[in-house]
Amino acid sequence: MPMTITEKILAAHAGKEQVTPGELINARVDFVLANDITAPVAIKEFEKIGVKDVFDRERITLVPDHFTPNKDIKSAEQAMLLKQFSRKHDLVNYFEVGRMGIEHCLLPEQGLVGPGDLIIGADSHTCTYGALGAFSTGVGSTDLAAAMALGETWLKVPETIKFEFAGKLKPWVGGKDLILHAIGDIGVDGALYQAMEFTGEAIENLSMDGRLTMCNMAIEAGGKNGIIAPDEITRAYVEGRCKRPYQFYQSDPDAKYEKIYHYDASLIEPQVAFPHLPENSRPVSEAGNVEIDQVVIGSCTNGRMEDLREAARLLKGKKVHKNVRLIIFPGTQEIYLQAMREGLFEIFVEAGGAVSTPTCGPCLGGHMGILAKGERAIATTNRNFVGRMGDPESEVYLANPAVAATSAILGRIAGPGEVE
Repeated sequence: MPMTITEKILAAHAGKEQVTPGELINARVDFVLANDITAPVAIKEFEKIGVKDVFDRERITLVPDHFTPNKDIKSAEQAMLLKQFSRKHDLVNYFEVGRMGIEHCLLPEQGLVGPGDLIIGADSHTCTYGALGAFSTGVGSTDLAAAMALGETWLKVPETIKFEFAGKLKPWVGGKDLILHAIGDIGVDGALYQAMEFTGEAIENLSMDGRLTMCNMAIEAGGKNGIIAPDEITRAYVEGRCKRPYQFYQSDPDAKYEKIYHYDASLIEPQVAFPHLPENSRPVSEAGNVEIDQVVIGSCTNGRMEDLREAARLLKGKKVHKNVRLIIFPGTQEIYLQAMREGLFEIFVEAGGAVSTPTCGPCLGGHMGILAKGERAIATTNRNFVGRMGDPESEVYLANPAVAATSAILGRIAGPGEVE
């Protein structure tokens, strides 16, 4: 029976020749992860199970990235639980502040996840790793505790929706714009518990950074996972990087899809998602005159080298608007170092921006970028729900790094064509 890439990966990990949508399976996991918010709950549940050891000390990673560097006593205690558990079980992949990164930037970079893997994480944006041709999805902390003990999890095989992006991208248009355009089309529940498979010429020519951005936001359409079939771009990224053997899977030509959406990518402009949902996307040319107070460039969605370089191209030799604060969060320490070597930090600081250590802080309204009542921010993050970045009466607009950088310069939401 023909299968999609998602179905093939799930079948392989369930020890079956084939699976069908709606089927319940027990599947072997290749890697599990949690952060300083979700791991403490998982650790407490793990201890209730009564097992002495984790299933594999090399296939579990705990990353303190949400409220770190610790913002208060409670967050310090949360982070301490991760450290203590990691020491107790001699976990290979515990990443302390100074060596850590935003988890969904860090794991691909470190070669801990790869094509053909089945990955679960106690964080909804675990779907990011589908960009490598893996099945990855977020789970609750209790399910994660069981996986840490047993090395397996249960899943319902999702139906698959194909999103085909034909044509070549316009300047300053990237993965963030493609996924915002798609979410704007189908809505935040348009792919509920379904696999979102991205294909087409525009995807084939998209960089790995752009692919990671797209799959990262599959959850914003309710998707179970986002996935892109691996190719030579994937191979160039994982060769010499992945720490375990990997396998490339492809969807069969006659695989069954629940729906297929066709888009002409050459017609898509840079997008902006207006409050208070990612589905409220529109071309930046239709944004109108929206003044802003804060710009955030970073996060697990757009905190990689390509994103920082794009922002720096526009900010070089210019100044951040007097009414705006610009905060830049590199995704990992390695990205931080590379950006520093390339002189990007000098560009950001001379423009009037502030550069932070890697953290999820402002994205979830945690710290280092909280909005006051009535303030507006444009951010390269993934969510703009009510109160997401601070006060319930603040507003968050989502965009790519080029739109964010341009907006920082002009003090209002604007496309890069206005400052090039």
